[in-house]
Amino acid sequence: MSEKKLKIGLIGLDSSHVVAFTELLHDQNHTYHIPGGEVIVAYSEVSPDFEMSYSRVEGFTEQVRNRFGVKIVDSLEEVAETCDAILLESVDGRIHLDQFRRIAPYGKPTFIDKPFALSSREAREIADLAHKHGVPLMSCSALRYAESFTEALLTTEHGPVIGMDCYGPMALQATQPGVFWYGIHTVEMLYRALGSGCVQVSAVSNEHHDVITGLWENGAIGTIRGNRQGNSDFGALLHREKKTQFIDVYGHPKSYYASLLEQIMSMFVTKKADIELAETLQIIRFLEAANESRESGRPVIL
Repeated sequence: MSEKKLKIGLIGLDSSHVVAFTELLHDQNHTYHIPGGEVIVAYSEVSPDFEMSYSRVEGFTEQVRNRFGVKIVDSLEEVAETCDAILLESVDGRIHLDQFRRIAPYGKPTFIDKPFALSSREAREIADLAHKHGVPLMSCSALRYAESFTEALLTTEHGPVIGMDCYGPMALQATQPGVFWYGIHTVEMLYRALGSGCVQVSAVSNEHHDVITGLWENGAIGTIRGNRQGNSDFGALLHREKKTQFIDVYGHPKSYYASLLEQIMSMFVTKKADIELAETLQIIRFLEAANESRESGRPVIL
């Protein structure tokens, strides 16, 4: 007898992640196929003032419908009612709170793709809704689970982690304020390595670059270099007491999307996320504080 698969619903079809995740779940011949779930239903919501939303939604919708046989429905509520678990994939972080407000009463485990929210207030409201309705909830960047990063964190013979320097592209989007759009990737890496407990954020910014520094309560310092000029690669230096490890997030054949989806599927089954929601709220506050410091030129105490 074949194993029963979770019925998964998609909300938002304007992100490349919807195709990547659906392929990993559906294609049994994929090297990193993830069993146990099937996307059966999807709803598309478009942000008419966000080019990355309205210009891509038709192509991604066609792929999930025609390649994978996903039924496209007319409302979020129909998705939530039909499925066992939800991938909320809308590329526009501004609409996540309203979307989650409408689906939370159904109590289905939900992954909200980055950015989780665009302010601490909205993030707290999402968390409160999840608590009220008993919704297992998870949100993060896939960079958090890059296999080479995971392997580096497990290699402990060089002593404890004492800091981290991350780098990556820091494109700006008018509808997603400041560093919320691409800063989330490197901030997620910092928090996975250093944990919760950042107490101060400061930022230096110009037309081409950002440098953001976080001070943790245990004295650790984590930095982010965001580039709008030059290369667009992600990576990091993980500092330990006895050695610094270079993290090549592209150095493993398994994509970080596959590694993230494994964690999501685990949450869907166990109803427990690998990331505490309190940490996600701290990450949103870090990004918010970085924006404040970019504007004022002064450190922000968290």
